[in-house]
Amino acid sequence: MASRKGKPWQDYMKIQIRCWRRVTSGRETNFSAKSLIRLKIDLKKKKKQQMFPLLFLVFVVAVKVFKKTTPNGKITVYLGKRDFIDHLNHIDPIDGVVVVENDYLQGRKVFGQVSTTYRYGREEDEVMGVKFSKELILCRDQIIPQKKEKQETTSIQDRLLKRLGSNAYPFTFHFPQTAPCSVTLQPGDDDQGKPLGVEYAVKIFVGENEEDKGHKRSSVSLAIKKLQYAPPSRGRRLPSSLVSKGFTFSQGKLNLEVTLDREIYYHGEKIAANVTVTNNSRKAVKNIKIYVVQHCEVTMVNSQFSRHVASLETREGCPITPGASFTKQFYLVPLASSNKDRRGIALDGHLKDDDVNLASSTLVAEGKCPTEALGIVISYSIRVKLNCGTLGGELITDVPFKLMHPAPGVIERENAILKKSKSIDRARYENSCYANDDDDNIIFEDFARLRLNEPE
Repeated sequence: MASRKGKPWQDYMKIQIRCWRRVTSGRETNFSAKSLIRLKIDLKKKKKQQMFPLLFLVFVVAVKVFKKTTPNGKITVYLGKRDFIDHLNHIDPIDGVVVVENDYLQGRKVFGQVSTTYRYGREEDEVMGVKFSKELILCRDQIIPQKKEKQETTSIQDRLLKRLGSNAYPFTFHFPQTAPCSVTLQPGDDDQGKPLGVEYAVKIFVGENEEDKGHKRSSVSLAIKKLQYAPPSRGRRLPSSLVSKGFTFSQGKLNLEVTLDREIYYHGEKIAANVTVTNNSRKAVKNIKIYVVQHCEVTMVNSQFSRHVASLETREGCPITPGASFTKQFYLVPLASSNKDRRGIALDGHLKDDDVNLASSTLVAEGKCPTEALGIVISYSIRVKLNCGTLGGELITDVPFKLMHPAPGVIERENAILKKSKSIDRARYENSCYANDDDDNIIFEDFARLRLNEPE
């Protein structure tokens, strides 16, 4: 047995540990099924040469592709993702592939379309032919046979076409720039119809022309979501509000100042609100209430409503007597899991998703007015109430903030800043341990039927 002491063995262990750390930390994801890192160590001794067995490290990072098949099993649709991001200056295209069995069409054509359903009223309230929903077809196209001789394809389409063979045909759809984000309003226990909100679906069907609705046996519909990510930088602005209240027949004022530690929060993060109360009046503050308020604006009917998604009530430091002051930082965490079965809570997608979150704040492109946003517009604020008793009333202030999803890689970059940066030589040395491979490793996952709220 060769000795494990010495520089060759130490170098081998260092390389192996570095490779493992890069993969487990998620910093290296460019491996496929046949990408092997072969670490070969030749250990030489003065009078005898020995060599360790070859050690292989196999890293498999597969591309997940969602698929759904028509009821008759003749047509299968593949999508690389179900969530498409609005970057304000552009929107991710809906790119996928359709596979048709041999000799099935027999002269017929395959069409595709992207539709949206905007429901702004309860289904059970629809009477005398009045509907509280709008169904629009945003875009449509003929997929088979293709109108264009050569269609531009994305990287995931190229990999699928290579994998699925000659019966695979690509398709690409684009959202309109004014398309609203996906939002679903959580129904109450008494609501029986479809939930209010904005939903999107991709439909592939066999027909004679684009106006043909197709037969259910040869049609497939896939629910998708249009979301927004937070900007790469959260900014340095600290939202704050300062309000005062005077009392009749009483001198002095009650001052309340609320400051947040940032403007943009990610879903699941703690919201830190610094509350400062200065009582220069003759009234006393009995207690303090703090809420995270979700504001919803339904643009179709011009209605607005608010819901508390997190709350806190405290008597700490109370009563705040005349001439006294109080300062404390309070923490609240708004979560969808804490608001289950509460009617009117806006969520960022379909109700039966396991990873559903509260609806993200609605952003508009630079130079556009926020009132131009369509669909259901979402915003958030921290609301602080000071209770001064029956005669004194309440002092209330709101501080707006944004609650959003982080862009991919943002959290990792923020965590990396806190750690000691690696040297360039070390990074190059680690990168030299990896091999590039063009082979594709794709995992196909059946499209969840729960994503689409439609009758069978």
